Order: sequence, then C-alpha cells, then structure tokens
Amino acid sequence: MSQGILIFAEQREGSLKKSSLEMLTIAKQLAGAVGGSVNAALIGSGVAGMADKLGKCGAAKVYLADSDALKLYSPEGYATALVAIIKQADPAVVLAPTTVMGRDLLPRVAAKLGTGVVPDCVDLRAEGGKVVAKKPVYSGKAYIEATVPEGLQIFSVRPNTYPPAPEAGGGAEVVKVDAGVSAGALKAVVKEVRKAATAKPDLTEAERIVSGGRGIKAKENFKMLDDLADVIGATVGASRAAVDSGYADQSMQVGQTGKVVNPTLYIACGISGAIQHLAGMRTSKVIVAINKDADAPIFQKADYGIVGDMFKVVPVLTAELKKMMAE
Repeated sequence: MSQGILIFAEQREGSLKKSSLEMLTIAKQLAGAVGGSVNAALIGSGVAGMADKLGKCGAAKVYLADSDALKLYSPEGYATALVAIIKQADPAVVLAPTTVMGRDLLPRVAAKLGTGVVPDCVDLRAEGGKVVAKKPVYSGKAYIEATVPEGLQIFSVRPNTYPPAPEAGGGAEVVKVDAGVSAGALKAVVKEVRKAATAKPDLTEAERIVSGGRGIKAKENFKMLDDLADVIGATVGASRAAVDSGYADQSMQVGQTGKVVNPTLYIACGISGAIQHLAGMRTSKVIVAINKDADAPIFQKADYGIVGDMFKVVPVLTAELKKMMAE
C-alpha cells in the first residue's frame, strides 16, 4: 500500500533550492496524518553530496538518480527519472515547489502515472488521510480547495509559503535508482544554460522584491531600483508594461504572463496595479506601493502606500534605509 510523502528536491549547479527545503517543512507537518515517512527524490549528475543536507533537514531516505545525462534539466529525462523514483518509493503524496522546473515537470509525471496534479498551492492540510490544497484562481481574486480523489496525490507549492526546514542532525539512507536515462535515448538534449550574471535569488524564491512599472520611463532608470534593492537585499522585478516598453528584460516580469512571486516584502514603484500584475504578486506578505496617482488600483492591495513621484521618493527611501541598515 502506498504511504509516506516524497518531495522533489530541486537543485541547480550543485546547490539545493531553498524551496526544496520548504517542501520538507510541509511534508513533515502532513506526515503524521498521511502516514509513513518523509523521503526525497534527488536527480542530477554528481549530486549525491546533497543527500546529507536533505537527511539533516528531515528526509528519512533520499532516492538518488545520478547520471551524466541528467546534469542539466530536460523535461523528458527528469520526468523519466522521477517516475522511476516514484515507482520504487511508492509514496502516497508527492510535493514539489512551483518553480519554472516544477511547473514543467509535474504535469508530465502525472500524465505518465495516470494521476492528477494540483499546482501552485498556498496551503496544504490533511483530512482523513487525504491532502486538501488551497490554491488561488481567477488571477488570485478567489481561492478554492482541491484534492486528488484517487491514486497518487501530486501537489506543487508556491515558494516562500513555508519556512525552510532547519538542520536537526541525523542522516538519510541513500537509495540509488537506475532510471535508465542516457543521452542517446533522449529526444532533446540541453547542451548549455546561460544565465544573467547576478548573485541575487530568482524572483520566484526572493524574500524581498523591488519592482518597476511603466512609470520608470526609461531602462536606465532601473538603476534607481537596483540601488534600493542592494540596500535591502532584494531582487528587481518589473511589470508587463515596463517589459513591453523595453525598459526591462522579460525574465524580470512579474504577473499573470510572467513570474508568480510570494515574497515577504514587495515594493511596487510606478506600477498602477492592473489585475494581470496583481495575479503575480498579491500573496506577498507586505506590499508597499509608490505612485503619484492616488487612485491607482495598487493602493487597494497595498499594506503601505506613498503617494508621490517615485523619482523623488525612492532615492530618499534608499538613503534612509541605508542609514538604518548601518546602525
């Protein structure tokens, strides 16, 4: 009988994603009601060393699919590997973060296993041995509760919904899984991944975000937001209007057609608050809006609002925060 919870431990370039440790937190909370142990699936090349971290953070077993063909993420390769791990581990529940990889991977895995998947959850609880998920719908204007009624239950959870599991000592049993994945068998092979030269967290995992909208007026004016972000350790984002105007790269876009974010702090500068943008950031814990239009819709969602010209407000805010951080 299937039991226990398996988390997909996403890793990039030799490091576990913070959101993977967040999955261990909710898995441990659910394990008592669901039954069985909390285990992890680790996929990649040369990633065995990460099993120790997963064990210290609460995983009883780490199912390891390690192959040169899995060094870089490929939909076919990772889906095949995760399916092989699930068949061997036989869990009742599978959890993964709602990242770019998670969004791509889980539907493929669910299709291969003939089961359902509930994506982008913001809360999970157990009832009668089943997991009940809360997730936003209608661009975040409402929430529904959903379950996978039969068979394996698969859920993805929005990053920053739960705190990362702390290290508590102990270790995990490492179970090697031969997923049968080879470069020659894959229909498409990723040769190289190029990323922007930044040490800041990806928008989907950032705890603080400073975003600019159409009101930024020019690409070079994002330097002002970069300065503020550097002071508070934030990642810089943008609205679709700013991206469409050529002020920011598409990878920075927050919203329904961009990235869905869930930071502790979201500072919206010159963003009116169109529903498409709110859909991507409305679950932020604290929202600060800076806009010279007092009637901008963003103020209806903001916890704190400053009505004023952001070109005057942001430099002052940056200077004051710099003083505070230095104290």
